[in-house]
Amino acid sequence: MESFTARYTLKADPYSSHSVILDWLAEGQGRRLLDVGAADGLLARHLTARGWKVTGIEADAETAAAGAAHCERMLVADLNRGVPALEGLFDAIVCGDVLEHLAEPVAVLRTLVACLAPGGEVIVSVPNVAHLWVRLSLLAGRFDYADRGILDRTHLRFFTRRTLDALLADAALAVVQRTSTPVPLYQVLPARCHGRALAAVHAGSAAAARALPRMLGYQLIVRARRRP
Repeated sequence: MESFTARYTLKADPYSSHSVILDWLAEGQGRRLLDVGAADGLLARHLTARGWKVTGIEADAETAAAGAAHCERMLVADLNRGVPALEGLFDAIVCGDVLEHLAEPVAVLRTLVACLAPGGEVIVSVPNVAHLWVRLSLLAGRFDYADRGILDRTHLRFFTRRTLDALLADAALAVVQRTSTPVPLYQVLPARCHGRALAAVHAGSAAAARALPRMLGYQLIVRARRRP
């Protein structure tokens, strides 16, 4: 099966979802982490270096083989056909840009939450379909799929902040922290545009996304724990 994660690379700018996830997780100190949609280990390599014991799940066998070197264990599985058997409990579960690709994200998330250790946390990032650009496109009668981004043609589900919260609640999770990211200008614009001016614009865009996440947030990122 073609991996929906294989087409994406690590977004290293400080306002990206990858940077936020890595900042939230900090040092692992031997704790166990499940990286769902691990791709070629783009997050796992950094998490392993920080002391996490990472188990990855990846749909594509070739991509999984590339990421296995950065994981304690790598499982090849299509989550739309079920969650593979997992050993033990995890202190953290990361679903970075995964749930939008699933036909039944609530069912998958419930299965994953059952593997969460006491006091453990789930970190989820999804694209925000209520972003201003999508709203304006709809006003113009457009809802055009693309090769990547909010309207990536491989997305099966679309989320707003409210529907993401509802999904987490259905999986018995409560949000304890949230943020949003700006449009990834460094990926959208060519390298010749990268410089101090773009950095200033990007910082302003990030501040706007945090202030008005429902409208200007490109991605929604939440940190959640099992409800008491």
